[in-house]
Amino acid sequence: MPEFDLLIPKTLAEALEILARLGPDAAPIAGGTNVVVAMREGRLREKILVDVSRLAELGGIQQIDGEIRVGGGVTIAELLEEPLIARFGGPLREAAQEFANPLVRNRATVAGNLVDASPAADTAPPLLVLGAEVELEGEVGRRSVPLDRFLIGPNETARRPDELLLAVRWPLPLPDSATAYQKLALRKGTACSVISAAVMVEWNGSGQCRQARIALGAVAARPLRAYAAEEMLRGRGLSEAVIVEAGRLAAGAAEPIDDVRGSAGYRRRMADLLVRRLLSQTAGHADSQE
Repeated sequence: MPEFDLLIPKTLAEALEILARLGPDAAPIAGGTNVVVAMREGRLREKILVDVSRLAELGGIQQIDGEIRVGGGVTIAELLEEPLIARFGGPLREAAQEFANPLVRNRATVAGNLVDASPAADTAPPLLVLGAEVELEGEVGRRSVPLDRFLIGPNETARRPDELLLAVRWPLPLPDSATAYQKLALRKGTACSVISAAVMVEWNGSGQCRQARIALGAVAARPLRAYAAEEMLRGRGLSEAVIVEAGRLAAGAAEPIDDVRGSAGYRRRMADLLVRRLLSQTAGHADSQE
């Protein structure tokens, strides 16, 4: 490990003052499951770490004004224990169940997983289909950014050096909606995604898709929404032909690479297959409601 200074602010205001003063020379740390690895590999240039794990303002999972709000410091393990996530964040809970291993889940935080901005970030596709926004706070104030605009590229986000990711929030899913999620990895425990996918479909009274969101992870430089596939589904029933076309369009949105976990061709093929599989699941949910 390289040498570094560790600062431990007692309040959010103190943490923000430190980040504003030190700017790019400082990096926030909570669980440390990504930061420590990056330091050991020489990928983290900052020599000052600001421990925000004790800040109460970054904790808590709440239902407020028609939204679910998850503090940035909430751990992956806490997601699994929270009834509000089970009820209103189904795909996020499914992703948390497959997130690394119990030791990592007890340390890793929601904000850390998003700010690290890995193309394979497990929480990103579920949060994208839930329509999530992130709350960022700096000394000059607070702002909200849709998650799809917050994630820019590998290890790159819209967070400024003086800001903390305070929370993630999303609107309560409608009663006539259904979600599904799946992750493919080389082994059950600890493995990064080869590819992951999540979908949400809202139905109208005629059994047609009123709105759909489709998100993919580990198939491009950042987790992404398959907008062309979503648009094609709007106003249509999920027949077999429509689902096949949605899978084709979703795979077309992917820009995968070859790496040690899988080839670009495999990832593109699996994007097609997973989207078709997950849409079929949501179609089954719609049939059961009739």
